[in-house]
Amino acid sequence: MKSLTFNNYGGPEVYSLESLSIPEPQPGQVRIRVVAAGLNPVDSVQREGGLKMLHPYDFPKVAGNEVSGTIDALGDGVTGFERGENVIARLGKSELGGLAEYVVTEASFVARAPEKASLIDAAGLPLAGLTARQALGTEHLDVQPGDRLLITGAAGGVGLYAIQLAKLQSAEVTVTASPQGEGPVRNAGADHVINYREQKVSEAGRTYNKIFDLVGGDDMNDLFNVIEAGGRVVSIAGPPSPGSLVPMAVPRRRWLVAIVEKLQSRKACSLARKAQASYEYFFMHPDGAELAELSALVDAGKLTLTTDSTYALEEWSKAFEQLESRHSKGKVIVEVA
Repeated sequence: MKSLTFNNYGGPEVYSLESLSIPEPQPGQVRIRVVAAGLNPVDSVQREGGLKMLHPYDFPKVAGNEVSGTIDALGDGVTGFERGENVIARLGKSELGGLAEYVVTEASFVARAPEKASLIDAAGLPLAGLTARQALGTEHLDVQPGDRLLITGAAGGVGLYAIQLAKLQSAEVTVTASPQGEGPVRNAGADHVINYREQKVSEAGRTYNKIFDLVGGDDMNDLFNVIEAGGRVVSIAGPPSPGSLVPMAVPRRRWLVAIVEKLQSRKACSLARKAQASYEYFFMHPDGAELAELSALVDAGKLTLTTDSTYALEEWSKAFEQLESRHSKGKVIVEVA
């Protein structure tokens, strides 16, 4: 099968198209004939070795974290799916494999694809959709009616889903976006837009009881100037908070990861304490049941899929160039079939 692989860590130049054997599903797994794969910033992080402290890869490694396609084979013990069904999946964090003609993954990571969306567009739902859903859910921000929520860098895949999901919870949503991103975030339902090129969030005259940070970096420090006492800041781009990454690490490295978490989050946690708020780094997890709920929202017309651009598998370099430009408004999709 045709696969986009990398044989060592590095930049886009380490990718190559190779022919590999079609994998066989093990008990509890399904094999998916891939139609399309969504790209995400974590793809670049994984390729560059940014997560090798947690789980170093065995090479060659097939890239790709999320897919749409059809069930091609069922492993022993799998129920609830049939061959030929259209499905979507966020693959295992250490297994990957989505940028290939076939992939095997745990059946518990898989959900039926939305019937009212193409499989091309549906490929961009699993990772970004689950990230938004879990961040806004009861384990993290627990967004409720009337909450004043700020989402930074909201014009990308995660942000556009997060806006829609927050509005379904009747929250008041403020976002940061560029002038080019204002249209997409307004269409998604944002109530207020801060042009981050002209204003800091602390200069916009609003405060929030919950913040979902998608940007990180130095600008994240300003978030603690606008979070209210008792509020929550949850980030997928800031420093890892204590305990956020340890469960993902291979056992022999968990002690080291714990030290890194404590050191890197010291400033953010200190700013949160001064603001009488909390700070948490969050890394989503695959979940087929939650993904099925997102798929149902798409079919009910309550969640819109936004695709920025599509590329053939042979155009992988252009696809990653667009992803890494950070100018995408919605998801970058690679068509595999």
